[in-house]
Amino acid sequence: VYVIMTTLSIPQELFQQIYLEVVFMKKKLTTVAFHGTPEQEEKLIAVIDAHKDAKGAMMPILQGAQEIYGYLPVEVQRIIALRTGVSEIYGIASFYAQFKLNPDGEVAVAVCLGTACYVKGSGEIIEECSKCLNVPVGSTSVDGRYSLEATRCIGACGLAPVMTVNGEVYGRLKKGEAAAILAKFL
Repeated sequence: VYVIMTTLSIPQELFQQIYLEVVFMKKKLTTVAFHGTPEQEEKLIAVIDAHKDAKGAMMPILQGAQEIYGYLPVEVQRIIALRTGVSEIYGIASFYAQFKLNPDGEVAVAVCLGTACYVKGSGEIIEECSKCLNVPVGSTSVDGRYSLEATRCIGACGLAPVMTVNGEVYGRLKKGEAAAILAKFL
């Protein structure tokens, strides 16, 4: 990707944004064990049955499934595919930013990679978080304790660069500060 991108004649900032999207924003399948319940599956089937015959049914079905489980594990995607006859569930779920293929960890960390944050160093911050938590970007630790996501703009550009831990915003970060923040959760 890097070689292809560098041969194109595009502005450096746009190149950096596209490169970030490819490297950090790519969705990865979870390594966390699935623990769905029969009650959740009943709710899922009800959502599928309520929408499966409607035009554009897949979006509300996937949204409902994510509300039930908190993310879209392969096991849930398989149920949806079997009950709807649609085989491209993973393609849809991985295409739209609103869908999660990994559950949030008990400690959910997100680093903004929007333009304002990236220009002020959020690329280094997300790498620091990944090393500190020993979790690749876009993944959840096997034990479900930590998750690390690269996000687009979260609307706190004046505080750039920004990260959140369990929804709490930490801004104006400098290299090394992310590790100190995360140390409270280790």
